[in-house]
Amino acid sequence: MTPEQLKASILQYAIQGKLVEQRPEEGTAEELYNQICIDRENKIKAKLIKRDKRASLDDMEEEKPFDIPENWKWVTLGSILLKLTDGTHKTPKYSEQGIKFVSVKDMSSGVLSLDNTKFITEEEHKELYNRCDPQKGDMLLSKVGTTGVPAIIDTDEQFSLFVSVALLKYNHEYINEKYLYYLLLSPLVQKQASENTRGVGNKNWVLDAIGKTLITLPPYKEQRRIVAKIEELLPFVDRYAASYEKLEQFNAKFPEDMKKSILQYAIQGKLVEQRPEEGTAEELYQQIQKEKQKLIKEGKIKKEKPLAEITEDEIPFDIPDSWKWCRLQDICTLIADVDHNMPKAVPASVGKLFLSAKDLLDDGTINYTDNVKYISNEDFERLSKKAKPTVKDIIYSRIGAALGKARVVESDVEFIVSYSCCVIRTLIDEKYLRYYLESPLILRHSVLARQSIGVPDLGMGEIKQYIVALPPIEEQKRIVAKITEILPYCDRLVK
Repeated sequence: MTPEQLKASILQYAIQGKLVEQRPEEGTAEELYNQICIDRENKIKAKLIKRDKRASLDDMEEEKPFDIPENWKWVTLGSILLKLTDGTHKTPKYSEQGIKFVSVKDMSSGVLSLDNTKFITEEEHKELYNRCDPQKGDMLLSKVGTTGVPAIIDTDEQFSLFVSVALLKYNHEYINEKYLYYLLLSPLVQKQASENTRGVGNKNWVLDAIGKTLITLPPYKEQRRIVAKIEELLPFVDRYAASYEKLEQFNAKFPEDMKKSILQYAIQGKLVEQRPEEGTAEELYQQIQKEKQKLIKEGKIKKEKPLAEITEDEIPFDIPDSWKWCRLQDICTLIADVDHNMPKAVPASVGKLFLSAKDLLDDGTINYTDNVKYISNEDFERLSKKAKPTVKDIIYSRIGAALGKARVVESDVEFIVSYSCCVIRTLIDEKYLRYYLESPLILRHSVLARQSIGVPDLGMGEIKQYIVALPPIEEQKRIVAKITEILPYCDRLVK
């Protein structure tokens, strides 16, 4: 249950007579209603108020939606009011100073604010005030746009109203202003406000419909006890809201944290068991070095400058005996990016695909079609010489907000990737390496190692020195299979 739903439930209980007990000595709503009607007629006879067709309207057309206590009464909102009107229907001439002019925006939070109103002249205010005279203790009700928002006038300062706000006047000896406020906020009234709002665009809850709104009326003293109970409970709702927000944040963060935990377990050798028959990572490592030497002799790759040995201080955790710590460069045949001169875009019909970090999608795929860039054939051929991706390569983001994203090329679509990413070609299972590069270990390392004051980026030398926990090749494949099996459950936690 959301905090809004909890508050609505409390208000619904309140207006159904279920929040406090009924006391016979407090009289009945029927007696109270008769006093309201007599008081209104006396004020009309004494010419203190004018007869208002919407105030006193007691024709209840709607079927009663729920039972109420025997000493309560179903009435219409208009039937308990002395006056129901709204502000001027024409836009006045505004002035730099004068009398404040209130519209629905000045009470959108449910509290009347006179801090940022417009102004009209005192002469125009007097003319408008003759028909619509808001005073302290009266109720305002939004009737245009977001309808059904009440606000109690808590100031003696005079102001005028625009058509977007309704004015409700009532005798405070019979209607408690806060009971009326909470009543207007209740699901009973809010549902009617929603159903009876008309129009397209800037919708309007017309005065006739407001007057016909079905409400519940308790004895006056019970109204006060209901308000006291509501205001006793609302601080608990606020505390619940704070806890609920923390829980929502936790729930939103939990799937991502779970993914990180799974990847961390995977690269520590804790996700699947080790099998002696699959050999050791040392044997795999030696095979990789032989393959690299062969490729160097054939001129297919360049010989690299050896990197420093891994020190004890660099090793972050223990790994199984059959695994081996090595550097990323040692198990790859290519770790490179294109030059940093951004090529000009050309139409797709005459160019070739040029992707960037933004095209590494959150669902683990690469975007080849939606809002992508194309470059000339000449630029494409020039950049291809340094780092042209092929199937099973890894595109690794090394710059900006997408820093640390890794995606495996699974399509034979021909493309080049900008210097915001690098291309990694490996001699181990590419999917295992993709998950490894997105593990908490490497993500943490990439954040700490990023350079530049402006847009953060990772240097190629830093990426090549990443330390990798290397399992035997068959275990790599089993780890990938287990990750692929588990991760969808994390995604379901968000839904």
